[in-house]
Amino acid sequence: MSSITVPSSTGALGRFGEYGGRYVPESLIPACQAVAEAFAEAWADPGFRGSLSALLSAYAGRPTPLTPALRLSAELGVTVLLKREDLTHTGSHKINNVLGQALLARRMGRTRLIAETGAGMHGVATATAGALLGLPVKVFMGERDVERQAHNVFRMRLLGAEVIPVTTGSRTLKDATSEAMRHWVTDADEAYYCVGSVIGPHPYPTMVREFQRVIGDEARRQCAAELASAVPDYVVACVGGGSNAAGTFAGFVDTSARLIGVEAEGGSGASHGALGVLHGFQSLFLQDEHGQIQEAHSIAAGLDYPGVGPEHAYLRDLGRARYVTVPDSEAVAAAVRMARAEGILPAIESAHALAWVARAAGTPDLPSGSTVLVTLSGRGDKDITTLIAEADL
Repeated sequence: MSSITVPSSTGALGRFGEYGGRYVPESLIPACQAVAEAFAEAWADPGFRGSLSALLSAYAGRPTPLTPALRLSAELGVTVLLKREDLTHTGSHKINNVLGQALLARRMGRTRLIAETGAGMHGVATATAGALLGLPVKVFMGERDVERQAHNVFRMRLLGAEVIPVTTGSRTLKDATSEAMRHWVTDADEAYYCVGSVIGPHPYPTMVREFQRVIGDEARRQCAAELASAVPDYVVACVGGGSNAAGTFAGFVDTSARLIGVEAEGGSGASHGALGVLHGFQSLFLQDEHGQIQEAHSIAAGLDYPGVGPEHAYLRDLGRARYVTVPDSEAVAAAVRMARAEGILPAIESAHALAWVARAAGTPDLPSGSTVLVTLSGRGDKDITTLIAEADL
């Protein structure tokens, strides 16, 4: 398979082909431009990047290990390697991006952070960074997610963040994001909007990808040391907005590895979406025949989003990445299987990626003997209540 190089910079307009851009109220243009300019300056500054690297190492626990899933590999007939983002401080990949953005906010002179969250892990990471750097944090979270992720809501409040339940729409991640953006309009001079995924107006999709590419860069080096071929045959990650997948894919997009993004069956923007605009960017979204955004559904709150980041839409169109879907039942079964085979309880989001591997192993989609890297984007402690209700134990 020939490799395709995707530019690391999307230019002033923040475009990935026809996707991306900046579709925001006129009042937010200066705020977005200020973030874009500050990020470009910071990312070119060895001092900023050195400070971030030091925090990722001493505070977040990087590098995370590459764990061979020996028993699962034997069961499936493929070699499964797990990139363990579940072992970071706060329990997910979200801390990589948030530490970067929080340092950027402080560099810009912003005095507080605002964030949206679905599964709660981005909210926890933002609350953590706020506590570390002395920045007050306000987190918007759909009322439905507040109920099903009570554990993370308590963690955010314990860390000093204000959690604001959003009662409009489906009361999930889409609505939390909308409310956070509305709040940013009223407070852009003092507050910094810490976006949690590769979504939103330019520069966020590119910036979040760059903060998360530490996953893929580490995994690339680790695979080179672990595998005779240096590069796995397949690289697999779950996709909601898509930040853990974007960060993982960034390390392998210029190799022969086949990139597989796994979406929730009820939140399949890359698989079944159409061109549209939401939350300040153009991408693929679930829509009805009138072009209205449809509500997503997933047992995993972090995948409960009706669209996908613009770079994922672009990679799909290029044929560089393939996007597939997994239903709730398969994700739950995969979480249980991983727990029993390897003693690792993954987040239900990550279990979607594992479910596809289990389904595809031994078929033309994932032939026997293949090597496959799977990013475990987070750990499943937050999902215990859901698993109690859904797992057939």
